[in-house]
Amino acid sequence: MRTQSRSRSETRSGPGEGRLEPSLSVITSERRQLINLAYRLLGSLADAEDVVQETYARWYAMPRERRKAIESPGGWLTTVASRICLDLLGSARARRESYVGEWIPEPVPDRTEWHSGPSDGGAVDPADRVTLDESINMAFLVVLEAMTPAERVAFILHDVFRYSFAEVAEIVGRSQGACRQLASSARRRVRAAHAPPTQAPTPAAQAQRADIVRNFKQAWEAKDIDALIGLLDPDAVGLADGGGLVSAAPPTGGSEQIAHHLVAIASAAPDLSFLERTVNGQPGLVVQQGGVTMSVMAFDIAGKRISRFWAVRNPEKLQPWLVS
Repeated sequence: MRTQSRSRSETRSGPGEGRLEPSLSVITSERRQLINLAYRLLGSLADAEDVVQETYARWYAMPRERRKAIESPGGWLTTVASRICLDLLGSARARRESYVGEWIPEPVPDRTEWHSGPSDGGAVDPADRVTLDESINMAFLVVLEAMTPAERVAFILHDVFRYSFAEVAEIVGRSQGACRQLASSARRRVRAAHAPPTQAPTPAAQAQRADIVRNFKQAWEAKDIDALIGLLDPDAVGLADGGGLVSAAPPTGGSEQIAHHLVAIASAAPDLSFLERTVNGQPGLVVQQGGVTMSVMAFDIAGKRISRFWAVRNPEKLQPWLVS
């Protein structure tokens, strides 16, 4: 899925100079690639935007002569963004240890359902929209959180964005052999979690997932405990992320406990509505109250039952979903 632009559109830097400087359009065309990479590395749209902004700031802080000397502006931007992400991943572990409650990656909608800007509530730039594919499903992003920063960067660059190990080694500052080992270790983590990122579900499997989520929605709306229990794996786990900004139920485990808890939520707030939406490329739900998005839910389905779900309630993570 490597999508880095290779455009050669350039502008001359000045009279008498044989070298060409990359045009603004060439540089800005890399933005979508950088947003996609940084989101997969960090699991946060807000952080991904900050990384891209810092990357461009470093590009334009260079003297013009130095910018002209760079043969592949896209490669330079990707390298810088990846290194910034690598540094951020190290500090993110400490920040998430002090995070209130569960930390869940920020959910992203399908581009047709993206309502507002990720950071300021304004109209979203199409270049800021994350490309949906199997490498951003919530189960996969959660597995990435268990990796070391170096594992995560090596794995995403090589296995998802298809950079060679020679390129990965240059970016992360390690040998090719070390990068191969990092990616191999990351793959073992992914296999152990049964969340393969490179195998997209068949249309039939995706339709089945949608049916299961729809049945879950209808059972929740009807407050049908038995139906909910039947749709949940006996050992199902549900996690909620409020970030300390809104109330979020503690992690719940087991189909019966989860079913009773969900019915209690619906009973306490009769004006809740449930919308079927694409969440990180998979069938999910948006929970609204009074027309305002209160929670976005992603699901992991094993067989014909829901094995895990994640409910993101932190309003700072829901900007692309907010509808007033």
